[in-house]
Amino acid sequence: MTWIIAFSLIAGTALCMASSLQVYQDRTLYRYTPKSTFIGLTQNIEAKCDQKRVSLESTRSCPSNMRLCTLFEESETLHARILKNRMNTQVLDQLLTLPQPQTLDAAKWVDAARKVGEEKSRLQLEKEKLSYDAQRLKARFAKQTRSDQPLETTQACKGELELTLPYGYVTFSTQYEAILKDDHIKVIQELSVLNQSGIDIEADKAHFYYRPAQQYLQPVHFAPWLVQERVIYQTKLRKAMSKRAMPNDMAEMAMVAAAPAKATYEDAREYSIDKLSLPSTGEPKTVPVVTWEAPLKCQTELFSYRQHNAFEVCSFKPKYQIEQHQWRVRNEEAIINEKAVGEYDKGIYRLYTQVDRDIDVRRQKVVLKERESGIFGGTVRKKDGYTLTLINKSDKTKKLQVHERIPTSTTEKIKVKLLSVKSKKPIAYKLSKEGELTMDIVLSPKETKHIEVLFEISYDKDLKITY
Repeated sequence: MTWIIAFSLIAGTALCMASSLQVYQDRTLYRYTPKSTFIGLTQNIEAKCDQKRVSLESTRSCPSNMRLCTLFEESETLHARILKNRMNTQVLDQLLTLPQPQTLDAAKWVDAARKVGEEKSRLQLEKEKLSYDAQRLKARFAKQTRSDQPLETTQACKGELELTLPYGYVTFSTQYEAILKDDHIKVIQELSVLNQSGIDIEADKAHFYYRPAQQYLQPVHFAPWLVQERVIYQTKLRKAMSKRAMPNDMAEMAMVAAAPAKATYEDAREYSIDKLSLPSTGEPKTVPVVTWEAPLKCQTELFSYRQHNAFEVCSFKPKYQIEQHQWRVRNEEAIINEKAVGEYDKGIYRLYTQVDRDIDVRRQKVVLKERESGIFGGTVRKKDGYTLTLINKSDKTKKLQVHERIPTSTTEKIKVKLLSVKSKKPIAYKLSKEGELTMDIVLSPKETKHIEVLFEISYDKDLKITY
């Protein structure tokens, strides 16, 4: 029985001594058992010892065994050298203002002038070097820490110290790399953590949350939907009512309208890392999260009414939720795109990998003769259209899906119909209700293909239209 109690005490003590890190989108919580009152080179943080608020203060002492204190000591040494240089320069300038002797020994005067010049030059060069070193040190501080002064608790904490760090002190993001392999995609997801708090963090367990720690949710209660007789007020009565105080129910409605917008709670994606060593170096620490593969379908697409660049897009169904949409894409041989963009679309994920620079695109408005459009009865039938010229500059056959459009009407007073899609060889196409014209095109090596699209718009002659 005694050994069971002893084991429980040891386990309980180990649990209390465990350190933890929780990183949210608006703050960071770091809990650990401190070995001294020193916290780090930081500022604007809050501290609790065993859930009781403790005061913090800046100090000039910094433990020599702490990594960041080396930076602080270097700063102190450099500051002392700058002061020494400044004082030496001032003393030399004061000596030069002293009264000169009435009789001068030319040789001694020349020698003294030479020595003064050499000393002033040395001090100036030293000043410039110290200034350069100070700028470099300032940049190192800005990258790694939030302050150039050490911070400590005013009293020693014998229990668990909890630090609350503001937004931006510790941040994280997910990174995605896609490796394209024939008809499969290999996705490598990594977690990148950045510490610029000025506190070297050692956590037995670290958690990362894609959500804020503080969330405002406005209470919502049921309100009946009333139907009632419409009362038409006279102008004088409305003006009189506007000067009166609002009834309670109207005042409540005004308060609701003035309240902050309702915060939305998105999927709380969470990551954890065991035994995380996260020094405040300002350098991201990258940790692998998960790797998975999925079937892949790639094709070349062109939205010629928007831009004249054909591009490759690869579609797949993710095994895990994609949380950010910038990718590094490569195959087994080379990088395809360091900053590819992806998006969810109708249940699948589309990854836009690269521009196909072997395809030239030209789009021109069709010029029709006057007799091809006119008034028939009281209806105007206007013909219009455009031509596409697609050029394959490569020695390979290119297959692409071209997305075009014709106008679509929002009223029965205006009607639009597709007249023709012409090319030397028949083209497979389909037209949606929204006016999207999708064509599947095959371009042989060095081939140039011309496509003409004609449509007709019918409307009353007294109607003015624009498109």
